[in-house]
Amino acid sequence: MLPSLLIAVSLIFIAINLIYFFIKREQEESYLNTTLLYKLIIVLSALILGFACLYYFLSYFEVVIRVGDPLGEAVDPSFLTYLYFSGVTMLSIGYGDFVPVNHARLFAVIQAGLGILLPTAYFVQAIASRKSE
Repeated sequence: MLPSLLIAVSLIFIAINLIYFFIKREQEESYLNTTLLYKLIIVLSALILGFACLYYFLSYFEVVIRVGDPLGEAVDPSFLTYLYFSGVTMLSIGYGDFVPVNHARLFAVIQAGLGILLPTAYFVQAIASRKSE
C-alpha cells in the first residue's frame, strides 16, 4: 500500500515540475537567459530526484535495474543507485552499466526523452526571445 502511494506521489511530483517548466514564462531579456537557465537546472534536478524516487519505490514490487544486460544480476536496491541511474538516464544516453527491466523500461524511455526535450526547449525559447528583440 505505502509503495503504491509513494509511486503516485512521485508521478505527481514529476508532473508538477513539467507543468511548472512549460507554464511559468517570466524571463529576463538577454541572449543567455539566466532565469530560464536556472529554472531548467532546477527542473532537471527535480526530475532526476523524482524519477530516482519512482525507481526506488518500484523496486518494492519488482527488479528495476540489472547490471550490464537484461539477464544480469539485480543491482543493490539503494536510493543512491537509483539516483545515479536516474541522473545518467536524464543527462546522457547512458553508460550501459545498468539496464532497466520490467516497468522501469517505460519510465527510463520517458526520462531519456525529457532529458533531450527540456534542454532543447530551453535553447529554442532562448533563440526565439533573442529574435523577437
